[in-house]
This record gives sequence, C-alpha cells and structure tokens, in this order.
Amino acid sequence: MTAERVNPPELSPPAGFSHAVVATGSRVVFLAGQTALDVDGKVVGETLPQQFERALANLLTALRAAGGTPADLARVTVYATDVADYRAHAAELGRIWRRSAGRDYPAMAVVGAVRLWDEQALVELDGFAVLA
Repeated sequence: MTAERVNPPELSPPAGFSHAVVATGSRVVFLAGQTALDVDGKVVGETLPQQFERALANLLTALRAAGGTPADLARVTVYATDVADYRAHAAELGRIWRRSAGRDYPAMAVVGAVRLWDEQALVELDGFAVLA
C-alpha cells in the first residue's frame, strides 16, 4: 500500500492520529471489532490500558493473518465505555500504540459507547487497511 498522511495546517495538530489518509492499493481488509478477548473467549485485563493493549494486539493479529502490517491501517475506530477514562490514559495508550503499531497513524476516532458486546469490555477497536 501507498499511504499519504494528510494533516492540513488549518486543523489542530494531530496527536496519535492522522486527519486523513490517502491510500492506494489492490486489496481492502475490513477488520471486525476486537476487544480484549483471549483465545478462550474471555475478556482479560482489569484496566482500560490493559484491555486496549490486548484489543489492539487482536486487531493486529487479524490484520497480519490477512497479509497486512500496521502501516497498512487506513482507519481505526475506538469504542470506549468511558471516554473520560480513555482521555486520562491517552499518553499511556499512545505508548502502547507506538510499541505495537508504530508511528504511521491511521485516521482515527474515539466514540463513547454505553456498553460493548462483551459486558466486561472497556474498549473495542475496528478498522480497515489497504494492502498493495
């Protein structure tokens, strides 16, 4: 994939995301929402950062199985049951992201959710990637 991250100077400087991503490639991979489920289908992690790390790992596992890499991510949506808690942990979540997925940030949004499919889940990530 060829990805151009577009961050216009007329917009607030992005931190941990890109305002727009222009992606060209031959395959689009749609990634289902991933929570902090382990291989037995149980939510692991007591805190939002712990669950975020596992949910991101699950998302990246699905992406790699489809032949992609974190740099191929064009869009990720984060659903959080407590946006204030998400904001309070933003720096730590950013470190987790960079350690797991690097610094090629996709276009992103964080959306507050009353609850997720798995009642114990605090966060869920979905997205799509464009592969060469």
